[in-house]
Amino acid sequence: MPSSTSFFVKCPTCGRNLQVRVAYLGKSVACRHCRGKFVASDPSSSDSPNISKILARADELLQSLAVHGE
Repeated sequence: MPSSTSFFVKCPTCGRNLQVRVAYLGKSVACRHCRGKFVASDPSSSDSPNISKILARADELLQSLAVHGE
């Protein structure tokens, strides 16, 4: 159950809902599921995810798989 000191935000990389503490607003955070990095912002703002960041993260993951031979 969320408390008044946190909010839910959707990860711009994988789309999962994450609970983020208000103390992290405006700071860079990482999704605990996909490790995608983004700036925690007010969930009521209408900013859409930056497609170039999503594509860059996809490239990182593909390169990681190639390095590990998977």
